[in-house]
Amino acid sequence: MKIGVYVGSFNPVHKGHMKIVEYLLDRKVVDKVLIVPTLGYWDKQNLVDLNHRINMLKIFEKENIKIDTTHNKCTYTCEIMEKLSEETNDEYYLILGADNIVQFGKWEYNERLSPYKIIVMNRNKIDINSYIENYEMWDFIVLNDFDCINVSSSEIRKDLNNKYLDKRVFDYIYANNLYHGI
Repeated sequence: MKIGVYVGSFNPVHKGHMKIVEYLLDRKVVDKVLIVPTLGYWDKQNLVDLNHRINMLKIFEKENIKIDTTHNKCTYTCEIMEKLSEETNDEYYLILGADNIVQFGKWEYNERLSPYKIIVMNRNKIDINSYIENYEMWDFIVLNDFDCINVSSSEIRKDLNNKYLDKRVFDYIYANNLYHGI
């Protein structure tokens, strides 16, 4: 089975995130998507508790969309991919937005991702090919025809009435008094 692994903070999960998941499943790029909300990143601040982010993501869970609650404390994306590969014989594909490919060369231990296919989703009209031509040891699948929603979780946190939040996520945020004062 081809499983897309979507790693991020999802602080909060928004329609742009889920549009990526739906696109990959609808186009049969992957058979299933495993969403892995991380405990934290070196460059992320103001993350709400991991359990809240998992609960918001679980709103979208179904047979072919699973929320990972096991690998969230891994420090590096390569660790997540390696652990998943050790656990099953499925074929794992890392899902990245084009904004991440710009910084890919600076990722710690990025060479450990070379055994995996990396799906790169178009975002912000970034010329993905100009970046990946420098990375010959990786197997990239570039999806330039994806019509992304250009919004970030940080923008959404500034305006929680944002049209990019699913109503169920919006209701969860307010019921749990999240992101106020950020």
